[in-house]
Amino acid sequence: MAILELISVAGLGVLVTLLIVNLGNSREQQRQLDSAFYRLVAAQGGKVSLIQLSALAGVSPEFAQKYLDHQVQVFLAFPEIDDEGNTFYQFPKLRLPPRLEREW
Repeated sequence: MAILELISVAGLGVLVTLLIVNLGNSREQQRQLDSAFYRLVAAQGGKVSLIQLSALAGVSPEFAQKYLDHQVQVFLAFPEIDDEGNTFYQFPKLRLPPRLEREW
């Protein structure tokens, strides 16, 4: 009986550790996506594609898609298709005051 309790406690410890590591990775990916998203919006006049965001942030396309879907809803962006068939999302242009632009 004591062995079962020891195995249960050890298993619970492993699960908690995995949860903590996963939360840390998720937060880091969120920061990477935030940075990449605002850099793309500023550099491209508000046009962002999934592949650009995923590549610049260094995250999976699935994770980037969830992030992008959320940003589309928040900023009321809309999809556009260019002459080559690529889908971009048009966000409002990011216009920072000159002082902030130099710092950023």
